[in-house]
Amino acid sequence: MATRPQALILGAGIMGLCTAHALLLSGWDVRVVDQDVPPNPRGASVDHHRLIRHAYGAQAGYMRMVDDAFAAWRALFAALGEAPYVETGVLAVDEGQGGWLRDSRAGMAAHGIEVHALDAVSVPQSFPCFSGIGIADAFFVAPGGVLLAERIVALLAARLVALGAVFERATVRGIGPQSLRLDDGATLTADAVVVAAGPWAPRLLPRLPVKASRQILVRLAPPADLAAAWAVAPMLLDLSPQGGFYMVPPVAGTPIKVGDHSFSMTGDAQDDPREATPAEAEAILALARRRIPRLDEYRFLGAAACYYDVQPKEEFVVEAIHPATIVMSGFSGHGFKFGAVLGQAVANALADDNLMPALPGWAAGRDAAVPGLLNQRVTA
Repeated sequence: MATRPQALILGAGIMGLCTAHALLLSGWDVRVVDQDVPPNPRGASVDHHRLIRHAYGAQAGYMRMVDDAFAAWRALFAALGEAPYVETGVLAVDEGQGGWLRDSRAGMAAHGIEVHALDAVSVPQSFPCFSGIGIADAFFVAPGGVLLAERIVALLAARLVALGAVFERATVRGIGPQSLRLDDGATLTADAVVVAAGPWAPRLLPRLPVKASRQILVRLAPPADLAAAWAVAPMLLDLSPQGGFYMVPPVAGTPIKVGDHSFSMTGDAQDDPREATPAEAEAILALARRRIPRLDEYRFLGAAACYYDVQPKEEFVVEAIHPATIVMSGFSGHGFKFGAVLGQAVANALADDNLMPALPGWAAGRDAAVPGLLNQRVTA
């Protein structure tokens, strides 16, 4: 009887878990190593929401990859027996006539996605919970919505256990060829290792072109008379020159969430406090105040810090750092939406050496996927 190949996954966030799932379905035995039990509230993957949308400015590769991401999520949700996703549509507004909105519109239109033009008058007419003040350009697209991140991570971790994956709670201090060195001095080895350590990766791999970045989010509840408007509100991408931000509507019982589009590029995911300071929270509210009328009437539910792993060009780093040892990093705030499809691609590349050279360029949004890289496996 043939021995099943062994895989070690460092990190029980969305990238590690999706890769573990794809490997299990491909016939691997999988051990997931993390310092915390999933869903880990300190992890970059765990919060109420993550967004999925085609609007990507000039990054046409990622815009096209969203189609593959939707297909991969549908397959994964079928395996999980639940679809923790809410379609909201995407409202993008720009106060400065910047290139991101123009490039997004052109790319999506060329891709066959219907883009509805809006302006300062039609935005509040269409979506009464938002103000049109200062808007120079805007559009709405129907495809896109909210992935319920914490629920997805919890379901996926439970499914992996049911499929036979082993979870080990441990802290990793070093990474070698097909090996992980633990803080107790032990070394784990396997036929393949996947490092999906999120904002902890730069501590383990100092040469990685990625930095940990402290990000602040604020949670709100609307006044009672605006609850109906918010119930049908889209996600908002606001690209003001004063500081861009995103806003997630209160879907599936979650609060409104507001966060900034910029990256601090500072902080330590391991040691820094996760509580946001009053000044940090107010900086986010200041961004939202011009776009949400009557913001002072909203109930403040809290603010928190999360940490991203950010590559300077916001390109994903998915590549071999040793033989059969792959790092998955640089996902900033937009990687979660690609978790299912990236996990499948990494599993396929580990099974076929001919696919490995294509993986980095495709994951960075620069190259098209080669045949076989995104093949779905039969659901177990």
